[in-house]
Amino acid sequence: MEPTSLDELIRTRRTIKPPMMSDAPVSDEDLQAVLENANWAPTHGMTQPWRFRVYRGDARTKLADDLAQLYLTAIPPEEQKEGKADKLRKMPTLAPVVILVWMERQKIEKIRELEEIEAVACAVQNMHLTATARDLGAFWSTPPFLYKPEMNAYLGIGEKDRCLGIFYLGHPAEGDAWPKGRRQSIEDRVEYIDA
Repeated sequence: MEPTSLDELIRTRRTIKPPMMSDAPVSDEDLQAVLENANWAPTHGMTQPWRFRVYRGDARTKLADDLAQLYLTAIPPEEQKEGKADKLRKMPTLAPVVILVWMERQKIEKIRELEEIEAVACAVQNMHLTATARDLGAFWSTPPFLYKPEMNAYLGIGEKDRCLGIFYLGHPAEGDAWPKGRRQSIEDRVEYIDA
């Protein structure tokens, strides 16, 4: 691989939200590549804590209803945002593939929890880059109710496991331009120590 090809891939990765996605299906080959490359993320102690539940077809409608209900039950009424439940009820139906991402906590807890969360974040970055390389849009959503015990119960995961996001995957809608990116200078964020 040419180093500049990797540079370009990283620098052209963008968040493409479900309303910007078409209803064209994601091929099994592309989906498998996204998941397989997630599996190659760095992982301290080889714990490989990432876990994925993939929703396609009609399963997305049930997921959408479930997420809206979870929001309404897990978030206190005074903290709920107007229209958020309706948005959650719609979003999963706008992307051909929706993946719930979580961290399965190491049973012996030898590796720090933060390191396990970081490993899952690296897996999600691999998913984003794989999607970009295959001309797919992706969006990692992290609404606050995901971190509540109700979400763990919904997923049927352990008390110390953590849901870390909803990953939407699909083809960008035809006619929508790939978003332009911008970053501040790296020079403002680096300190070199040479001696």
